[in-house]
Amino acid sequence: MLFRSKWKMEKHIKIKNYNEVYLQINCSDSISYELRDYFSFLVPGHQYIPQFKAKLWNGRINLYDVRKRLIYRGLLQHIITFAQDRNYTISYENEVYNNEFSYTEGVQFIKSLNLKIEPRDYQIEAFIHAIRNKRTLLLSPTASGKSLIIYLILRYLHDEQKHRKTLIIVPTTSLVSQLATDFSDYGYDSDSMVHRIYSGQDKETEKPIIISTWQSLYKMPPKYFEQFDSVVGDECHLFKAKSLMSIMVNLTKTQYRIGTTGTLDGTKTHKLVLEGLFGPVHKVITTKELMDQKHIADFEIKCLLLKHIDPLCKMAKNYSYQEEIEYLVLSNSRNNFITNLSISLNGNTLILYQYVDKHGKILFDKINSKIDKSRKTFFVYGKTDVEVREDIRRIVETETNAIIIASFGVFSTGVNIKNLHNIIFASPSKSRVRNLQSIGRGLRKSETKSSAVLFDIADDLRSGKKLNYTLSHFEQRIRIYSEEKFKFKIYKISLKE
Repeated sequence: MLFRSKWKMEKHIKIKNYNEVYLQINCSDSISYELRDYFSFLVPGHQYIPQFKAKLWNGRINLYDVRKRLIYRGLLQHIITFAQDRNYTISYENEVYNNEFSYTEGVQFIKSLNLKIEPRDYQIEAFIHAIRNKRTLLLSPTASGKSLIIYLILRYLHDEQKHRKTLIIVPTTSLVSQLATDFSDYGYDSDSMVHRIYSGQDKETEKPIIISTWQSLYKMPPKYFEQFDSVVGDECHLFKAKSLMSIMVNLTKTQYRIGTTGTLDGTKTHKLVLEGLFGPVHKVITTKELMDQKHIADFEIKCLLLKHIDPLCKMAKNYSYQEEIEYLVLSNSRNNFITNLSISLNGNTLILYQYVDKHGKILFDKINSKIDKSRKTFFVYGKTDVEVREDIRRIVETETNAIIIASFGVFSTGVNIKNLHNIIFASPSKSRVRNLQSIGRGLRKSETKSSAVLFDIADDLRSGKKLNYTLSHFEQRIRIYSEEKFKFKIYKISLKE
C-alpha cells in the first residue's frame, strides 16, 4: 500500500497560481525534468546569434524553470495535455477562470454604448470570449477591426467591473495616437480618459487608460506596474524582445491579459511564448472569410520578377546575403523601374523599403524629380515625428493619387490607412509576419476604394541553377500567398541597364 501511494505521488502533478504571471508546479524530479524538455525549443535562427556563436548559449529557450518550478500561467492547457499524454494525474488548486458572461449580456452592454458604428458578429464574439476567459490571444487579421474589439473590452472592464487602470501596449508611436483617435471615433472622450505615452511624455497619470509604446516603459520599476488591473498587448506578435517580455512579467497583479494580433510567425516557440504571456489562441476570423463577407477590399498580388542582365548576375554569383541586398538597393536600373512603376499607377500608392539612406531617400528623390508637381509625395521613416506621421495618414485619406515612401518598420504594422490602392514591396523579405502585416495596409475599404493591388518586386540574379538569396525568399512569399489563398500572378520582366 505504501509503495502504491508513493507511486501515485510520483505520477501526479499539482499546480497552483504563483502570481498572475506564473504557475508553480509541484511534482517529482523526474517529471520536472520531463517538463523542462517538453517546454524547451531551439530559437529560429539561433545559429546566427552572437551568444550562440561564442558558445555562451545553447540556442534554446526554456519556458519551464526547473529550479523554481515556475511556468507561464497561459500554458496551463499545454501542461494538462502533457500530463494526459503520459497518464499522469493532475490537480489544480485554483479554478480555471470562466466568467459567466452570456452572449445576450454582451450584446446588451454594446447597445448601451450607443456606438457610431455597428460591430460585426465576429467582433462581438471576440469581445465576449475575452471577458469570459480573462486571458486570451485574439488572432484576427489586419482590417478586421481589432481596435473596436479592444474598445469594447476596456469599456466593459471600466464601466462594469470598475477596473482602476488598463495598460495598452503598442509597438510604435504612430499606433499610440491612432488607437486614441479610433477610441474618439467610437464616441469615447479620449482627451480626458486616455493618456498617451511615447518619447518624452510623462509616465504618471490619473487617467484610467494608458496607451504606450513598450520602449517607453520597459525600464520602469516593478512597482509602477502594480496599478494595472488589465493589460492589452496590441500587435503582440512583436512581443519577442526581452525588454518587452519583462513588462509582462512585471505585471504580477494584472488579471486580465488580452493579446491581439493578425499574424503569428508560424513557429511553435513564438506561439507558446505568446500564449504563456496572454493565454490560449482564439481565432476570430480569417482574411479569406473577411473577403468572402465583403468586409475588406478585393485584393490581388502582381509578382514582378526582374531578371538582371547576365554580366551582373555573374558578378553576383558569389555574393553573400548582405552583399546581394547592398547591390539591389543601390541598383540604378532597379530603382528606376520602381520609380516609373509608382508614377504610372493610379490611386494612392505606398512604397515600403528597408534602408533609409541607401534606399528610401534615393527612391523619394527619384520620384520627386519625375512626378507631376500636382501629386503629393510623402517620406516616412523612424525619425519622422509621430504627429507628422498622423498628419500624413489623415491627408492620404482625403487624397486620390498620392505616393508614400515609408520604411517597413514604421508603416508595415498597425497603421490604418483605408484609402490605399497600391502597395509596392521595394525591399525583399522572407518574414511571414512582416509580409502579411504589410499586405494588411491595403485591405481596408473606403468610399473611393473597393480593391487593391500589391506589387511584389523580386529579383532573379541566377547565373546557373543556384537560386540567389532573395529569389529564395520570394519563393517563400509565394508559399505564404498560396496558404492565405490570395490571388497572385507572376510577371517575368527583363531589367535593362
